[in-house]
Amino acid sequence: MLNNIKNVCVITGSRADYDLLYPLLRRIRNDKGIKLHIIATGNHMSAEFGLTYKQIEDDGFIINHKVEITPSSDSAGGVIKTMGEGLIGFAEIFGKIDLDIIILLGDRFEIFVAATAATVARIPIAHLSGGETTEGAFDEVFRHSITKMSHLHFTTTELYRNRVIQLGEQPERVFNVGAFVMDNINEMKLLSKDDLQESMKFKFGKRNLLITFHPATLEDSPVEEQFNNLLGALSNIKDVKLIFTKSNSDIGGRKINKMIDEYVELNTHKAVSYSFLGRLKYLSVMQYIDGVIGNSSSGIVEAPSFKIGIINIGNRQKGRAKSSSIIDCKSSLSEIEKAIKIIFTEEYKNKILKTSNIYEGKDVSKKILMEIKSYNLEGILMKIFYDSIK
Repeated sequence: MLNNIKNVCVITGSRADYDLLYPLLRRIRNDKGIKLHIIATGNHMSAEFGLTYKQIEDDGFIINHKVEITPSSDSAGGVIKTMGEGLIGFAEIFGKIDLDIIILLGDRFEIFVAATAATVARIPIAHLSGGETTEGAFDEVFRHSITKMSHLHFTTTELYRNRVIQLGEQPERVFNVGAFVMDNINEMKLLSKDDLQESMKFKFGKRNLLITFHPATLEDSPVEEQFNNLLGALSNIKDVKLIFTKSNSDIGGRKINKMIDEYVELNTHKAVSYSFLGRLKYLSVMQYIDGVIGNSSSGIVEAPSFKIGIINIGNRQKGRAKSSSIIDCKSSLSEIEKAIKIIFTEEYKNKILKTSNIYEGKDVSKKILMEIKSYNLEGILMKIFYDSIK
């Protein structure tokens, strides 16, 4: 029995969540009974981080509203001030438009701000990717807080579904649908090596590594020290091309990006960097590399499907469920060097060929939209705590 849902709003705050949301956005747009509203916020409006709202428009979507939430500095004060300004922006938008439900993905501070505003505005929230843990970043508390403000939940594994229920959410409102990026992997026609090299203005070498590193906001050691150790380890390996993707706007992100620029400038013969590759190029790159190094969720969720090496550094992704092919290491120089040596061994290469991705899913966006359309939203704002402790 379908409900009378007509106005669905999807809020995206970064290149990363937009790429994950793309298949769902496309499916909602193609549904003749629903009007899609898109609000772009966070890094999308920042020239420093690639003005990625243009990618949304290039894909044929209409951005109905924009909310500026990009910290002017790497400091905690800068982030807090920006969050306050974001609340004001969402308050103005939610006061003008009539929405049946808002869809939010993940755990970043701009998404937390949107959830807070929607809660006060009495707009139901569907939350994607709840129940996960990343103990090395304060995204951890944002994610669980968004879960408690949300009314429908779509998780990527059964473990995460159980965790959302553990937080007191009613089981009938929590759906395990699989990882959202799998729709991109399963449905997109990835670029050939020649086309990819031409579009990136980069030529792959005999061995290649993709480096995606973000600030671990709850780590004790300074972000510069962690990333400097990674750069030191990369400098010590020979005959390997390096592809860097820039960091996000978390506290310390600008420091990482400055270090990337300086490193690439000194190593133009083997290193390149990109503010934003986009989902097609990013996933296409994974076809032709030996491994992913860093602390991004993409190394945990997408990379295992490509049977490549994966090194996860530090505590940023601590607590997240991982496939057995992933090598966890500390952020010290010696630990990173040791991990890099492993991914080029025949023993490890044979291991990853036999390893499956625990986040595999199919028709994920279809499942999400079907559940949202069929769920009776009447009275959904009234939440009853589900107590699993009897």
